[in-house]
Amino acid sequence: MEALVVDAGSKLLKAGAAIPDQSPAMIIPSQMKRMVDDGSDNNTSTAVFEDVTLDPIERGFIRDWDAMEDLLRYVVYTGLGWEEGNEGNILFTDPLCTPKAIREQLVQLMFETFNVSGFYASEQAVLSLYAVGRISGCTVDIGHGKIDIAPVLEGAVQHIASKRFELGGTDLTKLFAQGLGKSNPSMNLSMSDVETLKEQYANCAEDELAYEKTQNCEVEQHTLPDGQVISIGRERYSVGEALFQPSILGLQEHGIVEQLVRIISTVSSENHRQLLENTVLCGGTTSMTGFEGRFQKEASLCSSAIRPTLVKPPEYMHENLGLYSAWVGGAILAKVVFPQNQHVTKADYDETGPSVVHRKCF
Repeated sequence: MEALVVDAGSKLLKAGAAIPDQSPAMIIPSQMKRMVDDGSDNNTSTAVFEDVTLDPIERGFIRDWDAMEDLLRYVVYTGLGWEEGNEGNILFTDPLCTPKAIREQLVQLMFETFNVSGFYASEQAVLSLYAVGRISGCTVDIGHGKIDIAPVLEGAVQHIASKRFELGGTDLTKLFAQGLGKSNPSMNLSMSDVETLKEQYANCAEDELAYEKTQNCEVEQHTLPDGQVISIGRERYSVGEALFQPSILGLQEHGIVEQLVRIISTVSSENHRQLLENTVLCGGTTSMTGFEGRFQKEASLCSSAIRPTLVKPPEYMHENLGLYSAWVGGAILAKVVFPQNQHVTKADYDETGPSVVHRKCF
C-alpha cells in the first residue's frame, strides 16, 4: 500500500497516494461547515448544515484540532480508501516556522487516533525544491494566509535567514473586495464571490510605471450568477501590485523580490549563487496572470551579483506544479523515507512519545 501524502493549507488540502508523476487525488477546501442533528425521527434526514464555517487551519497552522480530525478522517477513509484497522504510512508537509507543539500534537493524533503504521513530516520549502529536482535553492511560497521565503542548502532550511509574512491570498481578496465596493457601492458581494472574481480577473502590471497607467484602464463588465452586472477596473491590478508594493495594503514592508534578495544576502556569500540560481515560486497566488513575468522583470533590475533566476519545472512534471509542488516533493520523499525505515514507527512513538518527531523528522 502506497504511503499517503497530505499538504494541508489554509484554503486547500491536497492529499493522495505517493505517486509523484500524478496530481494529488484529492484537492478540496480546508474550510468546513458544521453539521448538527435536526432532531427529526426521519431516517433519511438526521443532520443538517448550520451556517457556521470552521477553519481548521489559519495562516498555514492547525488551530482547530477537532475540525482537523474530522477533515482528515474524511480524507483518509472516505476519500482515499483507508480501512479502519489497516492504516498505512502517512507524510505531512510542514509550513515554515511550524511550532514544536503543533508537530507533536499532529504525530500524537496520527498514532493515537488514526493508528497509522508510520509517520513523517518535512518542511514545504524543502519539498517544493525536491519537486523540481533540487536540494538547494530558495522558495517563495505565496499561500492563502502567508508568504514564506526560505533559503535551503543541501536539503536543510536556513531558519535564521528565512522569513514569514502574515500576508497572503486572503488579504489580497479583502483588498479586491474593498476596490469592488468602491466601484460598485450598491452591490453586496460575498467573499466567496470576490474570491472567484479575483481568480478570474486579478492581474499583475508589467512594472510600477505600467501600474500607474492603470488609473485609466478599461473597465470590464461581469455578469454575476444572479444577473447583476459588476464593474471591474483598476482594482484587478492592485491585487498583484500589492505583492510588489505592500504599502497598498498599508504595510511598511519591501516588495516580494527585494525581500527575497535581502534574505539571500544574509546567508554566507559562498552560497549566494546556488540560492539565486534556484529560485522556486509556489503557492496558488503565484499563478496570477502576469505575476511570473513581473517577478522576473523586477529580478532583472537587481545587481548581477544578487539576481534571482527562476527554476522551471521539468517537462515531465505537471503544468501547474507550483500549485501543489510541496505535495509532489512529499510524494518523492515518501518513496525514500518509508522503504528505508527513516520514519517514525509506532514502536518509536510508544518508546519516546510525541517529541520523537523532532529527532526523526527534519
